[in-house]
Amino acid sequence: MSLPPGQPTRTVHHADALAWLRAAGRLAGASVVTSLPDVSELPALGVDGWRRWFEEAAALTMECVPDDGVAIFFQSDVRRAGLWIDKAAMVARAAERAGLGALFHKIVCRKPAGTLTLGRASYSHLLGFARVLRPSLRHATPDVLPDGGFQPGVKAMGVLACADACRFVLGETTTRTIVDPFCGWGTVLAVANALGLDAVGIDLSARMCKRARRLAVTLDR
Repeated sequence: MSLPPGQPTRTVHHADALAWLRAAGRLAGASVVTSLPDVSELPALGVDGWRRWFEEAAALTMECVPDDGVAIFFQSDVRRAGLWIDKAAMVARAAERAGLGALFHKIVCRKPAGTLTLGRASYSHLLGFARVLRPSLRHATPDVLPDGGFQPGVKAMGVLACADACRFVLGETTTRTIVDPFCGWGTVLAVANALGLDAVGIDLSARMCKRARRLAVTLDR
C-alpha cells in the first residue's frame, strides 16, 4: 500500500455539508468516512423530517464517491418514543438509491457486551459501500470490533473504529484522501493523517471546525 509523500494535509471547511457536496461533485481520488448527525442534533426537523434528511444526505454522500473509492458510515441506533431507529437500514436504502453495493457491515461495541442502555445502543454499525470496487479480502478485519476506541466527544467516532475504516481505504483502494462531510470533533481526519492519508472535513459549527483542525492521535501503521 503506497502512502502520499511528505506530511499528510488536513483541510476543514466551515460550511453546510450538503451544499459543499453538491458543489464538489465526484470526489476524485477520495473515499468518504463519516457519521451522519442524529435526530437529537437536528431537532427542528422532527423525527420524520430527520429520516428524510438522513437518507437524502447519505445518498448524496455516496453519489459523490468516485468509482475507485468507498463510502464508510459509522452510525449508532437510537430509541425514540419507545421504538428503535435502525440507521443501518436507512443507510442501506440510501445506497440502493445511489447505486452502490454493500462491501461490509461490522458491529463496533461502544460499551462492553452485556451493558444495558436505554436511549442509545451499546453498539454502532460500520458500513462500507462502493459503486465498482470489490475488496480482495487480503486486509479483512473481524465483523465485530470489541472496542471502538477513544472518543474525544460523547457522539464522536472512536479512534479504533476510524482506524479500521481508514486502513480499509489504504488496503483496498487507490484513493489517498479521506473526506468527512460531517467531521465534528475531527476524529476521522486525525486518524487519516496519522495513517499517512490526506483529510478534508466539513462542519456547520465553527467551534467544531476549530477542534477538528487541532485534534491529533497516534497510531501504529
